[in-house]
Amino acid sequence: MRALIISVDLGNPDFLPHAEEFAMLAKGAGAEVVATLTVRRSRPDAAYFIGTGKLEEAIAISQAEEADIVLFDQALSPAQQRNLERKLNLRVVDRVALILDIFALRAKSHEGKLQVELAQLQHLSTRLTRLWSHLERQRGGIGMRGPGESQLEMDRRMIGAKVRVLRERLDKVQRQRQTQRRARERGSHLSVSLVGYTNAGKSTLFNALTRAGAYAADQLFATLDTTTRRIWIEGAGQVTLSDTVGFIRDLPTTLIAAFRATLEETVHADLLLHVVDASSPQRDEQIAEVDKVLVEIGAADIPRILVYNKIDAAGLEPRVDRDAHGTIARVFVSAVERAGLEALRGAIAQVGTTAGNNASIHQTVQSE
Repeated sequence: MRALIISVDLGNPDFLPHAEEFAMLAKGAGAEVVATLTVRRSRPDAAYFIGTGKLEEAIAISQAEEADIVLFDQALSPAQQRNLERKLNLRVVDRVALILDIFALRAKSHEGKLQVELAQLQHLSTRLTRLWSHLERQRGGIGMRGPGESQLEMDRRMIGAKVRVLRERLDKVQRQRQTQRRARERGSHLSVSLVGYTNAGKSTLFNALTRAGAYAADQLFATLDTTTRRIWIEGAGQVTLSDTVGFIRDLPTTLIAAFRATLEETVHADLLLHVVDASSPQRDEQIAEVDKVLVEIGAADIPRILVYNKIDAAGLEPRVDRDAHGTIARVFVSAVERAGLEALRGAIAQVGTTAGNNASIHQTVQSE
């Protein structure tokens, strides 16, 4: 599908990496980017987000390049999206809808598909006026006489009912996951979760540590479903290792809520391995974004080790950094070349065992 990207610079110093990331999202969704229009504004226009001059330019480019769709790198209001579509005469997909589309494409597990569908319906419910504005009038005719019900009201009611069903199904899956987690906790195994910015190499590292075959690719959101394996680490014994969905800047709030059940593996872990792309110029900003989401899901106080991955691409050597107190803070590895993995296992044993013992003491105190 031929896509025109409209990229809006609102004065953010991180605009360029933000724009590059959106282009990766577009390609990850299967779009062929035929043109990019960059717009600079101090604040969004209420009607179109961009000004009328740039809108005319977008219309000309989309027609010249025979674009099938317009991808907008900001979150649009329903009114802005409707106005843009009327002017461009093309479907307009904003950042939130694009991320949802990629999640729908990549979700493989039953739980993942339920969570994506729930988030999509919640997003769609705010845009029903766009879809059904031509059917707002009351329907009449044989069998439909009387006050009737507008198409918009019917759709809202149907979506509301579907959302309730999905939430009930997700609650059931969540209860099953809690039962499985309690069984693992009774086995007193150390629980470790991999977290990090999308495309930081979490799944590749997971496969290197577990010799599993979890899907890994050089694309955003390659992993959506939590994968868990047990591995043996000298000094720590049996360890439960979980690979989780990657984070991204400005992650839609509907997705944070919808994926809370999946991210519970993170919330209940004894230790987090925060995987960082050491070769990315934006690694510090990406670390901050992940930390922000960890606060939102209630995982900010869990002990963690920063794992700088892709050192082969960054020209770095494997090493372990400690803070002023001698505690392991950073481990530098290459999951692809399997460099530094022994040092990482040692760090998990050292930091994780202490974290696991503290968690056990906390649980004992709570139960008493």
